[in-house]
This record gives sequence, structure tokens and C-alpha cells, in this order.
Amino acid sequence: MKYRRLTKEQFEELHQEFINFLATQSITADEWTNLKQNKPDLAEMELDVFSDLIWEGVLNSAQYLEHFAPQHMYLFHLDENNMHAIVINVKNKAIDITTKAGYNWLRENLMDETVEFLQADKEYGDDKNADKFKMIEQGASITKGELYHYFNALIN
Repeated sequence: MKYRRLTKEQFEELHQEFINFLATQSITADEWTNLKQNKPDLAEMELDVFSDLIWEGVLNSAQYLEHFAPQHMYLFHLDENNMHAIVINVKNKAIDITTKAGYNWLRENLMDETVEFLQADKEYGDDKNADKFKMIEQGASITKGELYHYFNALIN
């Protein structure tokens, strides 16, 4: 397995897609029930293959990631050849931008001397999707890029 198995909730959301996946392998509902009961290892393998296929699709289409920490906001644009990162650092330890009050403080004090903006480009490793997945597993969320575009316009 390249990524991780989808959660039970994710499988429930993707129920129809999973049925279609099984159908492409000529596995009927009765055969799937039989497989789960009599060949659980093979059924587990099918779940893993489906999970990897879903993750590949999600990662291929992801263009922006965001990750918030108490004093840092990381915004990533996932280009074809590299990631462009915008990092907002809040040097005031009393401010926690993961809270509503802290985030509101940041919005109102972007030009405060305790707010620092950094930018960098990072090349992908051998597997671009594995790099994206690692960031998601570390807490990043896939977004539409609104914050990235806002801060990119602000600092550039």
C-alpha cells in the first residue's frame, strides 16, 4: 500500500465508486460478500488498492495546501515541478492563530512588527504525490487556495 487505507467514513462516502471499482474487476456483490468471508486477506488487498487509487486521484488534482500551527501559517501552491510556500510567522507567543481570537488578531495586525512573511520554492522528491501525502499526514489540508492568493498578492 502506497498511502493509507481510507477511513470507514470515507469508504461510506465513496460507496458507489467502490462498487464501480469492484465491477471493473468483475466482482459482483455476492462475490464481494464471499470474498470478505472466505478470503479476508484478498478483500483487505482490494480495499488497499481502492484506497491508493482514490488517494492518487486526490493528490493529482490538489493544487493548494494549508497548515496552521499556533504561531505559523503555511500556505503551499503545488506547481507541476515544485511547491511554492508562503509562511506567516507570528513572533508574539501570546497569539495563537489556530484560535478564532488569534486568527482575528492576525487579520487585524498583518503589518505588525511581530508578523513575518517568508517565501520559498521547494523541489519535489522522487514521488511528487508522496511529498503531498506526507504533508497531509502531518496536518495540512487541501484547499482552493484563497488564503494563498490573498497573501501572495499582499507580499508580492
